[in-house]
Amino acid sequence: MTEETPALLKDILDPQALETIGDAGVAASPHFDRPVFLSAALAGLDALSIMERVRHIADALHTALPGDYAVALDIVRAMAPRLTHGFQAMAVTEYVARYGLNDFDRSMEALADLTRFGSAEFAIRPFLAADTPRALATMRQWAGSADEHVRRLASEGARPRLPWAARVPALKADPTLAAPILEMLKADPSLYVRKSVANHLNDIAKDRPEWLLGRLAAWPQDDARTAWIIRHALRTLIKKGDPAALALIGVGHGAAVSVRDFSIAPSAVHLGDRIAIKADLASDSSENQRLVVDYRVHYARAGGKSAAKVFKLKTFELAARETASLGISQTIRDFSTRRHHPGRHEVELIVNGQTMATAAFDIPVTD
Repeated sequence: MTEETPALLKDILDPQALETIGDAGVAASPHFDRPVFLSAALAGLDALSIMERVRHIADALHTALPGDYAVALDIVRAMAPRLTHGFQAMAVTEYVARYGLNDFDRSMEALADLTRFGSAEFAIRPFLAADTPRALATMRQWAGSADEHVRRLASEGARPRLPWAARVPALKADPTLAAPILEMLKADPSLYVRKSVANHLNDIAKDRPEWLLGRLAAWPQDDARTAWIIRHALRTLIKKGDPAALALIGVGHGAAVSVRDFSIAPSAVHLGDRIAIKADLASDSSENQRLVVDYRVHYARAGGKSAAKVFKLKTFELAARETASLGISQTIRDFSTRRHHPGRHEVELIVNGQTMATAAFDIPVTD
């Protein structure tokens, strides 16, 4: 599939994409009603967000497919290889989520097939909510698949805090329910799968940090793939300076270092400007030290309040009595999840979980 990201995310599923889906339906079966699909899919499309469009298109597919679900599902599965973007395929998998709950086994088999073309991580959620043990049992079988897309779905679909997805009540109550799946994938050869496992474990860290630390402490790190998952799974706890999390990646809490310089330039910026953050660390130890260096920005908010966010700077080995110069630049710009306000922005330099120095930059008030 060829995938291009437009200026607005929702425009991935624009009228041209609907034409592509309609063409795929006609190519898959003469029983697919393309005009009916396009009429239903185009209605009200412009006002919808990307995930609303996914659901809207799934409902439009329902109007154009045969009423017999088994027949319709065969058509849907034949459509998927003809689609040109993962979000198009996600809309097709959403059809299964919305209309296939009463045919559990057939639908789950279809999702394992369709996920190769556009992840079925969202479409699996209603099945997990409807019958959590049954769905997890099937997904545990998927964890042994030869296909990395299916193995990833076993982990990603069961994430307790999957972004953009509805929470599954059973996983919200016990975010560790998919632990047997994660055990099977803890040394997966695919980075695509390992990223999902790490993200899944990081979700658990936000609700059950003690469980996570105990589980990961039992995982052997002599396999580089497992060690990679552990490091990335612990990122939230490491940013918080959790001593047990730091110990699991071979880092002590705190470090024998002196900060010779911690500076931010320029000291005053406007939206769109870049700041350069510089830190010079000198070892005070006669032994080598493994350092995890982060920085925490306290973003100014209205009313004199602030909101903090931790960013990674560098993880490295500092030789005995040596000095290291670190630097990074960051553009000051708004995101949908973070808007900048005028005021003083304090920045902390964090070494192995402890604040070692502070600096600041200002965003001035503009007319």
